[in-house]
Amino acid sequence: MGEPEASVQGRITVYSIQGCPHCLQAKATLKDLGMPVCDVDLGKHPELRSKVKELTGRSTVPQIFFNNVHVGGNDDLQKMSSEELQRLVDLVRKDPPPADAPPIPEAGASAGTSTEPDGASELSLLLRDMILKLFSEHLSADGKTVDYKGMSVNPAFERYTDLAIQLQRVELLSLTREEKLAFFINVYNALVIHGYLRLGAPTNMWQRYRFFNYVSYLIGGEVFTLQDIENGVLRGNRKGIAQLRKPFSKTDPRLQMALPDAEPLIHFALNCGAKGCPPIKTYTPQDIDSQLRTAAEAFLENDDACVVDSGKKEVRLSQIFKWYKADFGGTDEKLLSWVLDHMGDSPKKTSLKGVLSGGKTKVSYLPYDWSSNSSH
Repeated sequence: MGEPEASVQGRITVYSIQGCPHCLQAKATLKDLGMPVCDVDLGKHPELRSKVKELTGRSTVPQIFFNNVHVGGNDDLQKMSSEELQRLVDLVRKDPPPADAPPIPEAGASAGTSTEPDGASELSLLLRDMILKLFSEHLSADGKTVDYKGMSVNPAFERYTDLAIQLQRVELLSLTREEKLAFFINVYNALVIHGYLRLGAPTNMWQRYRFFNYVSYLIGGEVFTLQDIENGVLRGNRKGIAQLRKPFSKTDPRLQMALPDAEPLIHFALNCGAKGCPPIKTYTPQDIDSQLRTAAEAFLENDDACVVDSGKKEVRLSQIFKWYKADFGGTDEKLLSWVLDHMGDSPKKTSLKGVLSGGKTKVSYLPYDWSSNSSH
């Protein structure tokens, strides 16, 4: 489209977060239209999160607006007809943003991260932010592939590894429940990417099993693998998939780190939904419980996490609910009630309420996509 950007009166606003492939894909599509995009990073501006949810009814990113017209997420953008898209482009070219256009941050308002970690929580935040920034730099413009090779020779990766060594000096015993949750979720998510860089992403069940039982950090003088962090610490020392025994024995000093009970919400913080990510990528102890609820809500909005079929009185759920059913109450009934309690208000929630009120509901599980985020 030939017109120069200067002639655009309105604004396309994209709410995104760093390292979200769907956000990148949406921005690449909009750029191809020759339109300037106002990109608002909700990781840096968490104060806008609730407003965006209020405007869109959704907890996922990206969320895209042409002036004050809400288009939806990346999927919605890709499915739009060229006529409809052209109509919105023309609208933004001609009309300035109306008074009810979605909010953008005040100039100069940005959340800074200190570079000197002061304690466990700050160190885990910093590690997660550093590796996310690195990940974002090596994510292709369409958000579909990650150049892990390029990432591993980036000088910033060396700085990251130097900082990760400081984890061995962390004092774990003094952490509160909230600090422990934020610390171990951030460290787990950073360690997964670090593991991909060192060993490549696992491509089958066996490689995945080895990867999660082998990739580890030395934290506070003890070795913690991904499996130890997820099942030992965050699930209150429960057996994981294909594990014959609990991660920590009674005499294992790491047992002191385990949460008293499994926290089911961690399952949605340790991964990113396939069609939309939670608008949070690093977790902070101050607000951890509501951040985890937001992540669960965002996950359940995705149709590859939860599909309600009112006709068949059937609910199809992600395999995560099958593998970790014990964490969600152990029975179909308790599981469905947990899912209902953690959904945001939406047509899907209304359908689920309807199906559940009709009595016997069938639960089945959706196929799980094992492909790594590098080949989405």
